[in-house]
Amino acid sequence: MARILTIVGKVLQLIITPIRRWGMATLTCLDVADYFLSLSDEDSGDYISNLKLQKLIYYAQGIHLAMYGQHLFGEEIEAWTHGPVIPNLYRKYKEHHDMAIPKADEIDLSKYPPNVRELLDDVYTTLGQFSAWKLRTMTHDEIPWNNAYQKGQGTPISKEEMRSYFKSYLKSS
Repeated sequence: MARILTIVGKVLQLIITPIRRWGMATLTCLDVADYFLSLSDEDSGDYISNLKLQKLIYYAQGIHLAMYGQHLFGEEIEAWTHGPVIPNLYRKYKEHHDMAIPKADEIDLSKYPPNVRELLDDVYTTLGQFSAWKLRTMTHDEIPWNNAYQKGQGTPISKEEMRSYFKSYLKSS
């Protein structure tokens, strides 16, 4: 558990720099998914499965909540057996099972403010190197998923609890 907390702390330390606040974008979890998928390079063996995508988006939401006090996207993240999941995102990509999700044909980068792009790039650079299963294990060792899952599968993970959990690393960084 201490090793996992150290990894999360390092992620936050890497992305917490003075960032000019450009106003909050109105993004959906699908926008964030498209951005992460645009960064993958399947030819080099770097691919994103549904499970991995869910975890990367969970971390992006948590870090954004901690840094800005506002959500990155509005959809609820639920505590499922294999960690944090956004149901509509899961349904969109479930046909891919544990295989690579293809990149979107086009992505409109203008909808992502510079601070959001920097945050997403840093989350992907730092956490995208891990396997889907490693990310799943990491989320299972964290308070927001644990507390929600103890109430039952499908329980929404509190955004306030995510903010507080990830903010604790901001203060120590």
